[in-house]
Amino acid sequence: MRTVFVLFDTLNRKALGAYGAPDGATPNFDRFSRRAVTCDRHYVGSLPCMPARRDIHTGRLGFMHRSWGPLEPFDNSFAHCLGKAGVYTHLITDHDHYFEDGGSGYVTKYDTWDYIRGQASDKWAPVVAPPIDRYRETYDDRHYELGRLPDDTATLTEGNSPYVAWRSLQTIKNREAYAEDESAYPSKKCFDAGLRFLDDNRDADNWFLQIETFDPHEPFVAPQRFRDKTAAYNGKVLDYPKYLKVQENESEIDEIRGNYKSLVAFCDDSFGLLLDYFDAHDLWRDTALLVTTDHGFLLGEHDWWGKNRMPHYEEISHIPLMIWHPKMADANQGTRCDSLTQTPDLMPTFLRLHGCPVPPEVTGEDITPKLTGETDGRDGVILGMFGGPVCVTDGRYTYFRYPWNVDGDGINEYTLMPCHMAVPFQPEELRDATLSLPFDFTKGIPLLKIPARKDAKRPPSRHGVKFPDTTSEMFDLDTDPAQISPIEDAAVLARLEGILTRAFGRHDAPPEMFDYYELQS
Repeated sequence: MRTVFVLFDTLNRKALGAYGAPDGATPNFDRFSRRAVTCDRHYVGSLPCMPARRDIHTGRLGFMHRSWGPLEPFDNSFAHCLGKAGVYTHLITDHDHYFEDGGSGYVTKYDTWDYIRGQASDKWAPVVAPPIDRYRETYDDRHYELGRLPDDTATLTEGNSPYVAWRSLQTIKNREAYAEDESAYPSKKCFDAGLRFLDDNRDADNWFLQIETFDPHEPFVAPQRFRDKTAAYNGKVLDYPKYLKVQENESEIDEIRGNYKSLVAFCDDSFGLLLDYFDAHDLWRDTALLVTTDHGFLLGEHDWWGKNRMPHYEEISHIPLMIWHPKMADANQGTRCDSLTQTPDLMPTFLRLHGCPVPPEVTGEDITPKLTGETDGRDGVILGMFGGPVCVTDGRYTYFRYPWNVDGDGINEYTLMPCHMAVPFQPEELRDATLSLPFDFTKGIPLLKIPARKDAKRPPSRHGVKFPDTTSEMFDLDTDPAQISPIEDAAVLARLEGILTRAFGRHDAPPEMFDYYELQS
């Protein structure tokens, strides 16, 4: 068996024709949907980027025990499991979060890996004295926050600049290094590298290739040929929305959405090159192909931009998944799967595709039996972000449950790898650390138990914000798919609370997490 796994970042389900976008918006994703199984009720697990990837690697939800962080020494990585079973694994990625403090341990689980430089705020383009005045004239400060940089801009460093402004500045440096050359865009180079891998290895067996691109994550930057030629916007660059309430006017909103649409079109075009390769070399006969994302993004819906801060609305949590399984070609070509699935299910699915045993700590479920209509006994899935609201859905009803205090009072981070997104835990955090008893998934290993300070450098508080919407609400997706009008139904609520409580128990959640969400342990 050979497998190609394509992982996009921030690929909205409703941006794809197969999930409701206008005809012709994504011809290649739609072309794949007509061959593969399209999963209609696939959800995220832990949020955002690196927590989702930890779920993918380990096959279990991680947000109940810690926030954004590295793989842990006790974690089962699917890539490492495949390698031990004799399946060669290779990762191609331009995702710069892997190379920050909070992303360590992931890429090294593959037999080989290729890092494509220059995406987003990757510390790549070394411009010591950038033309700040020109940047400020070009890029809208609401998205790039260059006005927060120090007055003395002769030499700007990460140490003397606010975090968000520095990331924005580095993003501009990077994009101006390749913006005029489509072949130099990092996401395009990821797919080109994937095709080279196939050239070199398509006659071999027992391999797993992961092509992962940060696009269409913000900033929404695509080659000019993918832009809508009818767009009338003439203002400064608006393609890097901050996770805030919508404040832009109608023209500006259209511009931001248009930039995202153009980047999705660019992703679709690159994905089409991979499909062309499968066609040209008939890889369909013996190579599995899966495509999905880590989470979605609000593009003005519910009066929000982004993710992390607000409830986990469908635009964020309900994500695309399409699967081609060569051994099920006759049974599943162009069909739809209505079973509830979510991100941690990918890990056991990868292992089963290659005939590998699934570790006992895994709570995800192999998706492949569901592709042919096997009865699905799952009554619901839960998802969430450390310290923030948790969501439970049975596919029809969704319920956002907020903790009693979104500052995180009384909860702890459990880890042997004390790193936040971009920095290690600070000394003032670690001074309060104690040693916990093992959890049922830590292989008998006790962990550091570190009180979750509200000023810790983890998303979303590392951007100086928290969770402003704190109302627990329930929605009926059958009658209100846009989640506009909350409902009250005591029986449904009790059932969803039961699903949530059982999931916390199945993941051996810390006792204080039950208290934090006011659940019965």
